[in-house]
Amino acid sequence: MGDHAPILQAESVSLRFGGIRALTDVSFAVNRGEVFSIIGPNGAGKTSIVNCVSGRYRPTEGRIRFDGQDITRMRPSRRAALGLGRTFQNLALFGHMSVLDNIMVGRHHLLRSGFLSGMVYWIGGAQREELAHRREVEEIIDFLEIQHIRKAQAGTLSYGLRKRVELARAVALRPKLILLDEPMAGMNLEEKEDMARTILDLNEEWGMTILMIEHDMGVVMDISHRVMVLDFGRKLTEGRPEEVMAHPEVRRAYLGEVEDAPAEAVPA
Repeated sequence: MGDHAPILQAESVSLRFGGIRALTDVSFAVNRGEVFSIIGPNGAGKTSIVNCVSGRYRPTEGRIRFDGQDITRMRPSRRAALGLGRTFQNLALFGHMSVLDNIMVGRHHLLRSGFLSGMVYWIGGAQREELAHRREVEEIIDFLEIQHIRKAQAGTLSYGLRKRVELARAVALRPKLILLDEPMAGMNLEEKEDMARTILDLNEEWGMTILMIEHDMGVVMDISHRVMVLDFGRKLTEGRPEEVMAHPEVRRAYLGEVEDAPAEAVPA
């Protein structure tokens, strides 16, 4: 696979739960090195498509390819091994453990879950591997500017800092593509600005491709290279932020615009 091939391709993905269609024939591709955002109203299917990519759901129809491999039916741990990382909407940190230990555990857990034999870690070269882990984790802590809380218990941190630590844990394996499920949810303006800057840094400085679901339209339009809009489980449109915002149906849905309103407002 050349570097010009998309890193992620969803081909005609449909997802049904019983009689309910969560996704209908959704196709899109994410290019290497881009920030690709998925937007749409609640219930549009955003989380469903990300769950299909991460392996939490299996599409009823269609295929998903990642870095040249068909991952449609692959276990989540195998996807992690290929370089697919993700954060979750609900914070899954160990509250009683330090920030440092949370990130270390994230690495160990991922490294042992199905693709690097745990035996290698526990029997041979454990100390050497521990030092390599520690160096990697310290670099991430520096990069995400959380040195001041590295020894703090995760459960005592503010919401914005906990989200940052969770991102650090997802980044700890240096994934090729990271899935961010509403990384700004519940944050104040300052926290959102910090998170947006961090996402851009991950993309620009660490070369990570990012697939993001986010409600905050300002952030999406500021930091995304391309945006896809879902509505009722179908793809409405996709393109550069300015193209998407110019789309009449997107304007109606998000900006509450009514077609022909200006013309009607002009006196006869």
